[in-house]
Amino acid sequence: MNIIETKKLTKYYGNSPGIIDLDLSVEQGEIFGFIGPNGAGKSTTIRTLLGLIRPTGGSATIFGKDVVKFSPEINEEVGYLPSEVFYYDDMRAIDLLKYSGSFYKKDQKVIAKRINDLAAYLDLDLKKKIDDLSYGNKKKVGIIQGLLHQPKLIILDEPTGGLDPLMQQRFFALLKEENKKGATILFSSHILSEVQKLCDRVAIIKDGKIIKVERIDSLIENTNKRFKLETAVKVDKSRFTGLTGISDLVITDNSISFLYRGKINDVTKIIASLNLTNMLVEEPDLEEIFLHYYATD
Repeated sequence: MNIIETKKLTKYYGNSPGIIDLDLSVEQGEIFGFIGPNGAGKSTTIRTLLGLIRPTGGSATIFGKDVVKFSPEINEEVGYLPSEVFYYDDMRAIDLLKYSGSFYKKDQKVIAKRINDLAAYLDLDLKKKIDDLSYGNKKKVGIIQGLLHQPKLIILDEPTGGLDPLMQQRFFALLKEENKKGATILFSSHILSEVQKLCDRVAIIKDGKIIKVERIDSLIENTNKRFKLETAVKVDKSRFTGLTGISDLVITDNSISFLYRGKINDVTKIIASLNLTNMLVEEPDLEEIFLHYYATD
């Protein structure tokens, strides 16, 4: 079942496109990455899904319900953390979170316990006023606000800003635990290492259009790998003639370097015939792949 599904979803701001013909599906129970630089259309997509802005064209559903017609009903089961959080500065964190919890048609005692448990886990002092909190602690308030009602869908827009590395790891562990309990997560970010560690699949968005949707492991597996070989004697380039998928071949003295994309058995047959003294195979990371899709055509 698709928790999120869009069909040709489009949003224009005047004559300027925000997103164009966006086809996207997020399956129940997955952690889905949504990556692109600032201005690519990530936040516009999320705000449209949440009913905060109306689409110019196309359609979107969450839990199988149209996001325009059923926005209040949908949001009852959605947790949202925006990239920037703004609150009433004079309120204490606990009062703000209890007030936020009161909007949900759920047992308020359960929500109160959930607030305290999350605050303890994230090391947040609930008695402090919002104005007295650091940027990182304000982000913790946002995290608790998004999770206090145990939503079925969690939507995160650049969620880690302000969190130190240790707290980021704790936050990721929390998200994985929520996912194990059944929550679906849409994780929007431009920090590619975070997406690579956390997500099952990823969509790359460029200029308001989805240019690639793939599983993280498949995206990396089906991309060029760099081979670096050292041999006991110099090897002639002709040894690699006819090998489909090889590029950027450089042979210098006893060193060989090349990019390869294809059947691993084909390249290993050639490598096995060489008098090797050392070999290194480097997997591309998500950033390299991302830059490939964003390279100028």
